[in-house]
Amino acid sequence: MSSSSKEAILAAAKRTAQAHGYSGLNFRDLADEVGIKAASIYHHFPSKADLGAAVARRYWEDTAADLESMLAKTPDPVRCLRQYPEVFRKALANGNRMCLCSFMAAEYDDLPDAVKQEVQTFADVNVAWLSKLLSAAAVVTPRKSEQRARAIFAAIAGAQLMARSRSDISLYDTLIDGYRAAGLLPA
Repeated sequence: MSSSSKEAILAAAKRTAQAHGYSGLNFRDLADEVGIKAASIYHHFPSKADLGAAVARRYWEDTAADLESMLAKTPDPVRCLRQYPEVFRKALANGNRMCLCSFMAAEYDDLPDAVKQEVQTFADVNVAWLSKLLSAAAVVTPRKSEQRARAIFAAIAGAQLMARSRSDISLYDTLIDGYRAAGLLPA
């Protein structure tokens, strides 16, 4: 199998997990979507746990790269903090999907350990990035930046969940505006 097949499998798995979570990953359905035999997926991913961990790892790696790219393009930390909710909004705008790792976090008790680790890493990457920017922007003291970063991450993930449950992206926007008005996010 080619690396392009592996990439196609990961892309299909990402779309599926954003809509149905880890429990929605099914090799037969993914194979149909990619146009290969289900058995062929095992060449790259010997188990569902391996696939779940790989797709979650790729998701947090891509998110980390996007966050660093945002900072490189816009070195003003306050402006980056204002743009951060857009990272989560994109999934809603793409077929009312959710952040893959937020969806998987809701299934945490049923996840294999390798997938749990990747889901935790996603949160850690986001919190670390937010904490760094909150400190750089002097929004909070460095001692309080991680606590504030966790609150922002949790609030934005919660806003995404509420908006998805109503298929209403405008609710997400309203909640983000409320976080700004309340001072959680920079206005």
